[in-house]
Amino acid sequence: MITLAVVGAGSRGTTYAGHAVRHGARVVAVAEPDDVRRAKAAAEHPGAEAFTDWRHLAERPRLADAVIIATQDAGHVEPAVRLAGLGYHILLEKPMAVREEDCAAIVTAAERAGVIFAVCHVLRYTPYTRATKALVGSGRIGEIVSVQHLEPVGWWHHAHSFVRGNWRRSDESTFMLLAKSCHDLDWLHHIVGRRVVRASSFGGLHHFRPENRPAGAADRCLDCAVETTCPYSAKRTYLSFVGDPRRESWPLSVLTPDVTEQGVLRALREGPYGRCVYDCDNDVVDHQVVNLEFEGGASASFTMTAFTPLAFRKTRIFGTRGSIEGDGHVLTVTDFLTGTTEEIDVAEGGPSAADGHGGGDGGLVRAFLDAIAQDDPGLILSDPRESLHSHQVAWAAERSRLTGAVVTVP
Repeated sequence: MITLAVVGAGSRGTTYAGHAVRHGARVVAVAEPDDVRRAKAAAEHPGAEAFTDWRHLAERPRLADAVIIATQDAGHVEPAVRLAGLGYHILLEKPMAVREEDCAAIVTAAERAGVIFAVCHVLRYTPYTRATKALVGSGRIGEIVSVQHLEPVGWWHHAHSFVRGNWRRSDESTFMLLAKSCHDLDWLHHIVGRRVVRASSFGGLHHFRPENRPAGAADRCLDCAVETTCPYSAKRTYLSFVGDPRRESWPLSVLTPDVTEQGVLRALREGPYGRCVYDCDNDVVDHQVVNLEFEGGASASFTMTAFTPLAFRKTRIFGTRGSIEGDGHVLTVTDFLTGTTEEIDVAEGGPSAADGHGGGDGGLVRAFLDAIAQDDPGLILSDPRESLHSHQVAWAAERSRLTGAVVTVP
């Protein structure tokens, strides 16, 4: 039985730990500074030793085979480097870190220690992605020439995480493309199968700004006279999730441990998630486009936007002998030789964290545990250097957005 420590018992840490237990692992230690979350995690994993700080865990001899690191983004580098040095295999939530040099330091530490290391690029592990990669690898559409890829963040999800929530400010977490869309940049790198050499990007914070605040709007949705006419009403959004077990696990658990109607209303009254979206301290973009050039000349265009339903990614892959259109549920393959199309249904679950990211969460954890059990890092679908590359692409694209220049990827 593989044993695990969990550093950061928030939404992602507890999700990965839950999948690991269902796949036969055992959680033996939890490090979490929040008293409520730490107590809840300890109750969910009887016998697990509880720590208020990951440093207290690191002061002890190695207590587990592996560690799940799911602290806030800026808190990844120290535990990752130190626990790798102690011999822990590492499952690290994305993004790896909020500074480029810290990402490189984590990779170097993992390689030096010889531990199995996986970044949580969950999109690689969905049945949908595996089917797409297999189609491309089979040669059915020939050589990839270009790709269109859309990440529909979802209007309420964006307001939750990137206007009111933990990732609303680049100085407190990181910029939007790295925080949310390093998944997608990594996915494009994985599907095309080549490194990115140049990037350009445009985007900004268009809507969630003080000057777009409606007349008569209050500081909080619970006090607002125009709340019923606002698509971003916190009251409408969060109260509609009460009683839904999936939405209680996410996003309601982010607001409050008390996911009853009374508890949610209290959180909206007192906490950050009840604020008017036009009166927050957010600065990350709400829309961005990225153009990528790959080795060999293939290109991709990526769009991230808040102004959609929360849905699966949409992708079109254009090859020399055929094309693939995918919506997260179905892949439609067109053969240029015969003119025929084939539909392949590969959906599993839904697109959000509450749905397990279309099977990606479970697939990732299963691959990580199998890699440890079989001592085979090849079972991880992205090696440390690949993960570092996709993060470097995000930084290159953000530099382009800020400067207006085409940026070469290291």
